[in-house]
Amino acid sequence: MATFLYKLGRLAFRRRHFAALIWVALLTLAGVGAASAPVAGSSSFSIPGTEAQKAFDLLESRFPGTSADGATARVVFKAPAGEKMADKDNKAAVEKAVKVLGTGSEVTDVTDPFKVHAVSKDGTIAYASVRYEVSGMELKDASKDALKAAAEDARHSGLTVEVGGDALQATPETGSSEVIGIAIAAVVLVITFGSLIAAGLPLLTALIGVGIGVSTITALASALDLGSTTSTLAMMIGLAVGIDYALFIVSRYRAELAEGREREEAAGRAVGTAGSAVVFAGLTVVIALVGLSVVNIPMLTKMGVAAAGTVAIAVLIALTLVPALLGYAGRRVQPAGRKSRLLGGGRAAKKPGRPNMGTRWASFVVRRPLAVLLLGVIGLGAAAVPAASLQLGLPDDGSQPVSTTQRRAYDLLSDGFGPGFNGPLMVVVDAKASDAPKTAFSTVHDRIADMKGVVSVSPASPNKSGDTAMITVIPDSKPSSVTTEDLVHTIRGAGAGIKADTDANVLVTGSTAMNIDFSQKLNDALIPYLALVVGLAFLLLIVVFRSILVPLKAALGFLLSVMAALGAVVAVFQWGWLSGLMGVEETGPIMSMMPIFMVGVVFGLAMDYEVFLVTRMREAFVHGEKPGQAIVTGFKHGARVVTAAAVIMIAVFSGFIGSSESMIKMIGFGLAIAVFFDAFIVRMALVPAVLALLGKRAWWLPKWLDRVLPNVDVEGEGLRGIDDGRQRDGDQDRKLVGV
Repeated sequence: MATFLYKLGRLAFRRRHFAALIWVALLTLAGVGAASAPVAGSSSFSIPGTEAQKAFDLLESRFPGTSADGATARVVFKAPAGEKMADKDNKAAVEKAVKVLGTGSEVTDVTDPFKVHAVSKDGTIAYASVRYEVSGMELKDASKDALKAAAEDARHSGLTVEVGGDALQATPETGSSEVIGIAIAAVVLVITFGSLIAAGLPLLTALIGVGIGVSTITALASALDLGSTTSTLAMMIGLAVGIDYALFIVSRYRAELAEGREREEAAGRAVGTAGSAVVFAGLTVVIALVGLSVVNIPMLTKMGVAAAGTVAIAVLIALTLVPALLGYAGRRVQPAGRKSRLLGGGRAAKKPGRPNMGTRWASFVVRRPLAVLLLGVIGLGAAAVPAASLQLGLPDDGSQPVSTTQRRAYDLLSDGFGPGFNGPLMVVVDAKASDAPKTAFSTVHDRIADMKGVVSVSPASPNKSGDTAMITVIPDSKPSSVTTEDLVHTIRGAGAGIKADTDANVLVTGSTAMNIDFSQKLNDALIPYLALVVGLAFLLLIVVFRSILVPLKAALGFLLSVMAALGAVVAVFQWGWLSGLMGVEETGPIMSMMPIFMVGVVFGLAMDYEVFLVTRMREAFVHGEKPGQAIVTGFKHGARVVTAAAVIMIAVFSGFIGSSESMIKMIGFGLAIAVFFDAFIVRMALVPAVLALLGKRAWWLPKWLDRVLPNVDVEGEGLRGIDDGRQRDGDQDRKLVGV
């Protein structure tokens, strides 16, 4: 592989006009596609194989035209102090609002709280339900404005009015912190390279890659049913790996220049060596992201595949566009150890022969490997302790900031009707096979009404054919509580007995039941997913490092870092530690997809640093150095760059902590802290400590396996043959001229 990539790097450097033109054309094509694509609606949320999804599909077929996936809004009214909603003026204001809401072009139904008994027992709070024919993301601005205007008009009459539901959901905003993250990355690059031109190359190529990836996702969003979170995730990961991959290529290019090579030759060798590491590091990330498809949740699969596509683009850009731009930069990119005239007058960055920080740190770890290992493991173990109290769930209006109207509507409904009113359960009774459907409906109603934890059960609402009915159940606990989850399981458990008595099937659905099933499916898929991703990556790393123990050590180190990162997420988002600093207004359960998502993404990113750092050690060992010295050599050449790459990735991920979307905020923090743990504790401390303890055994590989495995030559051993060939040609030429 190194030889092929070497030729590719030289070709891109030499034919830089052609390489740059291809990428500019792709960026333009993707941009035009995104600009001309229809506006995408909200991504459909389905969980194949779960009871909640089966019930939802049954409602779609048995209750046609009900717009089961349409947006909903709850307009909540509260009377002024000392007054009741039934008072003449208050009632008139509510009826006027209901009438106005019913005139909307996309509205299918509006309920009058006084006709459907949607008034609290104390008479101070009432609500009107509004249902639309399209989803919240597809609602026209005119419909949203009309909803807001109706609420505002009611406020003028003296009522407190808030609007809940998904009709007013907005596209999440990341805020200015994302730009700050990129700015920090730029500063780190300038410090690392000592050159504005060299620092600008990784930023430019990463932005081009993300531009192509996100524009392509936008262009295909409507056709492939991609949500806004998909492009945000692709941007987050694409920026981080795009900068890092280009950073490693440019750094190796400068190192080759420092050894006296011509620029085209240096570009070829940079791509042949560091580029090989980029390819395999990118493969581990792609495997981890595409592997999310094993969960069999379409939304998660699309997010993973889209992000993996952006990573693949970042790899291709690093292998082709980066050497092309190095060709354009020419002598403005200085050899390693020298700064540009602007930043250092072209002088050497430091005294020749003085060991750098990476060398000094690696030498210390090699001398004290056991102490470093124990200290690192104990530290990560302490950080992982909060993960033992991990509670999973999905965010609802109750997790919104108190400044939002959705959260205030949620609180008003809880005060007036109880906490369970915000998470009603929809029980679907399929009596098509029953001889007495009405009897089946009443039986289900009565048995649920007698269950513990139930506040109220609505009368059965059958469809036109009378073979299916809906029953609304209000729990006495909030939607995200364990008590509500237990009630769902209790109703489902009673279904077998009901079927035996009435031949009717009982299914539980609704947003609360969907969230419970979603969490359960993710929990069930975590171990198989972990086995698949880690197993495939383990095999890949065996090929890369030609070792058994090095990949095993990499996998165990990853488990430590991901558990510590999950512990930090729990401490901040569930316990509330440093929540003010992180902008977390409401603590609560951790998103259900967070563990499996972090396992996938963090594993891929963790293997980046493993490949980049250990490859240099392997390269030194293959070229004859002793194991301890190879560790020091690897740190001498790789520690500074890996440190810069980690700081850049942390900065980029931290930029998304400022998002208004709780899911993006949590993912940004989780990935940032995971990279910190993995890069600076696992890869920088535990990896050299373990390798020092293992010695030559670290690179042991059974002979039979050594014969079977393909030689991918990540270390660039094949390039030595090119040097030897050129040396022989030079000697032959000198003999011919009599030198």
